[in-house]
Order: sequence, then structure tokens, then C-alpha cells
Amino acid sequence: MTTPPPPNFPLRSFLGFELDRGEGRATATMTVGDPHLNPNAVAHGAAVFAMVDTAMGAATVSILDDDHRCATIETQMRFLRAAFPGTVLHAEASVMSAGRRVVHLEAKVTESSGALVAAATGSFAVIPAPPGASPR
Repeated sequence: MTTPPPPNFPLRSFLGFELDRGEGRATATMTVGDPHLNPNAVAHGAAVFAMVDTAMGAATVSILDDDHRCATIETQMRFLRAAFPGTVLHAEASVMSAGRRVVHLEAKVTESSGALVAAATGSFAVIPAPPGASPR
């Protein structure tokens, strides 16, 4: 099965990250810039979290039937080091276990050098697509 490219949406466009997905996995990539910084001039945790949440959602959708979508139930994230302006971050998410109603995932965020920036686990609900939903 060929996985279609992930859709673009306003938050992804605003944060400026790329998204790639395959069967049971997805990667979001972003270069830390001014819009991503907190008052201490390092990547804001919310920007990194949004990358991880989006990658987890894309990994989940990649294993669902076309008439289903997903929604975050919970995510636990551990930040391990700061990411400075100009740093390229890669959030790699993969499905650990998939049931009919809940999908469990893990993710890691690394710099291009391989240094670990953050690690996360999460659970996503499998939900029916709303009537008239566009293809994903």
C-alpha cells in the first residue's frame, strides 16, 4: 500500500516543519528559528511538542482505514536538552501497539548530529471520519 503524502494544515505551515510518513511511522523536521523561541532564546517546548504530536498523529493515520481518523488521548514528553536557533530537529514517531480503538506510540526528537533532545510516548484514539471528510 502506498501512503499518500500528509496534508498541510495551518499550524504545520506556521511552524514550518516538513512531514513524512510511512506504514506505522512518521518524521517531522524543523529548523529552529525566531518563531519557535521562548524568552530564553531556545526552542519553546510547545513547538517541539507540536512536532511530536503531529508526527504521532501521522504515524497513527498511516495504519488506519480511510474511513477513520485519530485524536490525541495523552502524550508524555521528556525534554533532555535545549535546542538553539539554527538547529535542525527530527521528531521520529512509531506505532508500538495498535488496537481497534487506541494506538500507542513512541517518539524521539534528535538534532542532525543524533543528540537526543526529547523523548515521548502517547496514545491516540481511533475515531470514525466525520461525514463528508476529505481524503487524508
